[in-house]
Amino acid sequence: MSAQIVRAAGCVLWRYAEGEGADGAVEVAVVHRPKYDDWSWPKGKLKRGETPLAGAIREVLEETGMHCEPGPPLPTARYLAAGRPKEVHYWAARVTGGSFEPNREVDRLLWLRPEAARARLTQRRDRELVDDLLRALAGD
Repeated sequence: MSAQIVRAAGCVLWRYAEGEGADGAVEVAVVHRPKYDDWSWPKGKLKRGETPLAGAIREVLEETGMHCEPGPPLPTARYLAAGRPKEVHYWAARVTGGSFEPNREVDRLLWLRPEAARARLTQRRDRELVDDLLRALAGD
């Protein structure tokens, strides 16, 4: 009997940079999870009966305090976590409001330009989503 797939969802949360020299550049939110000491996208396991999109929006709010407007779906990540298959559905999501407060799951949130986010993210699969987001925003 094969292990049951762990179903999860999250978002690559983005906004247009503000302030001097921003020039409408995109920034993405990366989060630090103290339990794993890693930098990732806001994501988490789905609740029973929850759709992936609803779970992604809920996880963004729970982990970051941010409200968002989901956009196009991004590639689904599939990998082994603690020996079990895991599937994480992602969406591009524009932040619409909210504020971050450190919590049990996430102790830091950084808004970074795409190049800096690629350098900060721990997992290669997360770094690849930066380019997927940029293609989605460009309408490719």
